[in-house]
Amino acid sequence: MSSTAKQSPQDRISAALRIRYGADFPVAPDQTGLDELARIADHRSIRRYRPDPVAPALLRLLCACALSAPTKSDLQQADIIHVADPEKRRRLVAHLPTMPWILDAPVFLVFCGNNRRIRHIGEWRGKPFANEHLDHFMNAAVDAGIAMMNFIGAAEAAGLGTCPISAIRNASDTVSRELALPEGVFPVAGLCVGYPATPGHISPRLPLEVTVHTDRYDETELREKVEAYDRRRHDNHPYGKQRRTKLFGEAPFYGWSEDKARQYAEPERADFGDYIRRQGFSLK
Repeated sequence: MSSTAKQSPQDRISAALRIRYGADFPVAPDQTGLDELARIADHRSIRRYRPDPVAPALLRLLCACALSAPTKSDLQQADIIHVADPEKRRRLVAHLPTMPWILDAPVFLVFCGNNRRIRHIGEWRGKPFANEHLDHFMNAAVDAGIAMMNFIGAAEAAGLGTCPISAIRNASDTVSRELALPEGVFPVAGLCVGYPATPGHISPRLPLEVTVHTDRYDETELREKVEAYDRRRHDNHPYGKQRRTKLFGEAPFYGWSEDKARQYAEPERADFGDYIRRQGFSLK
């Protein structure tokens, strides 16, 4: 159990957000929902798990909570696939060699967008499907993302830790084959789930002055704010290694912006659009 659990919810929120944003956030002691706010503020991705299994009844409950999330126009376009077969999971992880914690997690899930059911329903009811465009793909993807976040919140409330795996899209064809995803269904992200073996760490985020706007988008002093964030993040939790040093060399100072610039300097998942089109989405 994290030592923060011994603090009051008010103190947990203040301490977590100080690490997260490098700023003070006054919290009223009589604020409603302090326990839940503390859990959200203190969120950590967990990559090391105890071997304890997650009870099937608990997993089912968490899936029910996940799919209680808001869904675009009540279309319910999110699915969850529990990859329970160890061999199937190993075959998936063979395409994700930098993420061994997928094998270590007691539970591994894949959250999928599903536009297939709505198309079936239209056929059953004798109605045309008149929304073959980018937005209906996005609706399904967003539904799946919101459901996954609901699952994460429910899991943390139950004492579990999680780690989202967007890299599942690195091998979309393999995922489709292993999980028998038909046309109209596509993977959005994987999720490792289990009881934490370590407390993990709070990842600092960009300041709200960069990401929260009033009335209009604002980039005032954006570069200076990002560079200040680089330094704050480095002081709190520096990168263990630099990305793509053969191509870019060793930087004397390696912050978040340098890492992300290097990450997006080479193509990632450039074939994902072709995969989605093969799954029946025109994206037009």
